[in-house]
Amino acid sequence: MRFLICLSVLVLVASEDATADEITYWNQVMILATLAAPETPAPLTPRVTAMVQAAVFDAVNGVDRHYASIYVPAAAAPGTSKRAAAVQAAYAMLVNLYPAQKATFDQRRTDSLGAITDSNDAVQQGLSWGQSVADQIWAWRSNDGFSDAPPPYLGGTQPGQWRPTPPAMAPGLAPQLATTMPWVIRSPSQFRPQGPVSMTSDQYTADFDEVSRMGGATNSARTADQTVYAKFWAAGNPPDYWDPVAISLAAQHHFSMSKTARLLALVHLAMADAAIGCFDAKYTYSWWRPITAIQLGDTDGNDATTPNSAWSPLIVTPPFPEYPSAHSCISGAAGRILSQSFGEETSFNVVSDAMPGVTRTFHSFSAALEEVKNARVFGGIHFRTACVDGTALGIAVGDYVMSHALLPLAGERN
Repeated sequence: MRFLICLSVLVLVASEDATADEITYWNQVMILATLAAPETPAPLTPRVTAMVQAAVFDAVNGVDRHYASIYVPAAAAPGTSKRAAAVQAAYAMLVNLYPAQKATFDQRRTDSLGAITDSNDAVQQGLSWGQSVADQIWAWRSNDGFSDAPPPYLGGTQPGQWRPTPPAMAPGLAPQLATTMPWVIRSPSQFRPQGPVSMTSDQYTADFDEVSRMGGATNSARTADQTVYAKFWAAGNPPDYWDPVAISLAAQHHFSMSKTARLLALVHLAMADAAIGCFDAKYTYSWWRPITAIQLGDTDGNDATTPNSAWSPLIVTPPFPEYPSAHSCISGAAGRILSQSFGEETSFNVVSDAMPGVTRTFHSFSAALEEVKNARVFGGIHFRTACVDGTALGIAVGDYVMSHALLPLAGERN
């Protein structure tokens, strides 16, 4: 499946006219790179893509100087080509992140630079500036704490505690993301939710019954469409869904190159910080997954829950604690940035290269986020409470990023 996804995106990128906006072109190259990298599973993708989009934004903004920078002060020399700066910033960051894909990036860089009509001096200045920005952001984020190597996380064996789940029975993924330095929010715990509900509560009983009834691999009460979208939202990484929406809406609203770079940077900063906040909560509460809870339902102290030792989910359970839902956190943040940028009642389509031919159509961002929540429950990997609280965390992060990052400079309009 990963090969087919990569092939699909490769065809898309290769078919793009090299004169396309460098911001959108290199966004597509970035998505291809993450899809081709098994070392970057879905929850970790926002950290990687934020590094790329931050470098692109600071490189372009360093020439145009319309907004506050993310990290690198605007210092490009007069006459610098912002197109060349964007190319080099994206290229340099992707080479740092995925050195095994350098040959592909080299060809994309050649294609991009060949389409730039700025003077040679302007291009050379752009390349130098873009490289400098990428180098500074790479040095900064290389010390964000993510590279720490904690011991394998195995959770616990008490009722309610997360433990490795079948089929892989893998230890908890990337517990260090919980303590990674955020991009914009003050700390990983700034928007930490209250935690899972008590196993003896009515809400837990309702959550347990819903996922048991709707999320099983067999004998489920799902409709055909619910099964399709549960698989759809599990197939790709967050940027696969939200970046094309952002780019399409930016084009419809005739965004400039600089404004598109800012929009993508905001989306990716918010997704990255939402992922950090989400994992802070995941490893704070270390709550068990539905597959564990349902199979061990006779241990939870709740007489209203019915155990089923043969139950398994529609979607393979990810290897990390359940609460809150990472997809809900990350999509909540992306959706909030886009709703604040274009209006809540905006119509748009969501597609994924992981499921060609499937298009989800929405007339508001809240409707899309509601489907994401449903998809995680109907996929059998989350309780409803984790999705509701995860979306709320993501929205809070999105609001904070919108009000604190990349603000217009004095005299500039958003």
